[in-house]
Amino acid sequence: MSREHKIIFAGPTGAGKTTAIAQISEKPPVSTDVANSDLRYGKATTTVAIDFGELALDGGEKLRLYGVPGQHRFSFIWEIAARGALGVILIADNTLEDPMAELQFYLEGFDSFVKRGAAVVVVNRLETHPHPAEEDYVKMLMDRGTPLPVMACDPRKKDDVLTVLDVLLTVC
Repeated sequence: MSREHKIIFAGPTGAGKTTAIAQISEKPPVSTDVANSDLRYGKATTTVAIDFGELALDGGEKLRLYGVPGQHRFSFIWEIAARGALGVILIADNTLEDPMAELQFYLEGFDSFVKRGAAVVVVNRLETHPHPAEEDYVKMLMDRGTPLPVMACDPRKKDDVLTVLDVLLTVC
């Protein structure tokens, strides 16, 4: 009998959750993107429910990949999606005005995972927006008493996303 594990991808709108899932899912992912009506976000579509993909592991195990919407108004979906999850990948978008403050919102929203160390913080777009640096995120997490792995990741690169999953599965 194969075992299944649920992994959550969370972060602000446009951070790369849908893209990351699409890069590693072995089946075409289910996406709930619709036309974006919020002009604050420079993208044509946005997730309004849950994105879903799958990835097979050695030994017949499967990862179920769930991307939750980034808009704060849809945060009620996070708790529903997170039930029974093994861990969470929190994606920070370094192009935001204050990406560390935005990350705080997601750290609080997924507090049960953060407290037990079942989370990884991913920083996207460091190559074009180098500040804050990875070390700044590490310091912020240490200052709040939640030391978590922090790593740069380009969600468009399959190998980057697989490396993040490896780290998450190691800490879980």
